Amino acid sequence: MSTLDAMPDRVSAGRPGELRPLAGGDLELLGQAHEAYRKLEREIGRVIIGQEAIVRSIVAAVFSQGHTLIIGVPGLAKTLLVKTVSQVLSWSFKRIQFTPDMMPADIIGMELLQEDPATGARSMRFVPGPLFANLILADEINRTPPKTQSALLEAMQEQTVTSMGKAYRLAQPFIVFATQNPIEQEGTYPLPEAQLDRFMFSLWMGYPSREEEENIVLATTEEALPTVEPVCSLEQIMSFQQLVRRVPVSRHVVTYAVALARSSRPDTPDALPYVRQYVSWGAGPRASQHMILGAKALAVLDGQPTVSAKHIRQVAPQVLRHRVLPNYNAAGEGIDAAAIIRHILEKTPEPNYA
Repeated sequence: MSTLDAMPDRVSAGRPGELRPLAGGDLELLGQAHEAYRKLEREIGRVIIGQEAIVRSIVAAVFSQGHTLIIGVPGLAKTLLVKTVSQVLSWSFKRIQFTPDMMPADIIGMELLQEDPATGARSMRFVPGPLFANLILADEINRTPPKTQSALLEAMQEQTVTSMGKAYRLAQPFIVFATQNPIEQEGTYPLPEAQLDRFMFSLWMGYPSREEEENIVLATTEEALPTVEPVCSLEQIMSFQQLVRRVPVSRHVVTYAVALARSSRPDTPDALPYVRQYVSWGAGPRASQHMILGAKALAVLDGQPTVSAKHIRQVAPQVLRHRVLPNYNAAGEGIDAAAIIRHILEKTPEPNYA
């Protein structure tokens, strides 16, 4: 059973749809989480100029323990952003530069024959790989073959790795941020749908504005480069992650999230005509789970004690973008997944609280 499958039911208390409000201690913790987010945002902003929406989504992923795929052209500071996040969180951090010749043991670890200096006895011992850290940067994840990509599946879903039939628990919390270059596709291996579905968010980084780019050039060509200081302890972040799980959500909001996911499936009665025409495969049930969990994290960042449809709308494009597969009709007409998701959001009615 996955972590999401075991998510406690906070939807109802007594009657279906009845909210279970946060307790007094949780409300105090909610204020601390909101203030921590503001501090994290300011500290990250000392190094990363602009990209406020991306930073907000990344902090939401951290608070909800969700893995994130970051897509953007070279030079947009994708790697620097993840490294800066690890510094302000003071988490253990490992960067894995994926290459075509990388093997699963290069990231998981391997059994090596080692000799005990005291006794001279030899035995096989597991030497952990770079996956054993709190925050992992899988740089250019599509550069490595599917055999090595699949080594991340167990780690991302079960938070364990298996070597020689023995399972090893990873550091807690454990989050993977992966980067991908959308331009250069020669020598790359597209991520399988099963692995894409493990990512909570898919974030597309765009070019900075003219003013932001000028500030970037000024900040990075001076003698003293900007630095950051840790903002939160590991224990504080883990308490915020537990708080996110306890944030109440109404049945109406859950219905809205499920409706968005089901509207993306062309072979179901809930599919929109536009989706039947342009979509090959739609989002699975994990998309609905991630929309609710991501919306809870956004509510915590905003200091709000419950989730609204607004939070679902904010998080839906990032959750659905990599889970909706356009068909040949869409490719022929220049329609991508982002356009399909915009249509779904426009045509799927919001919950009627009346």
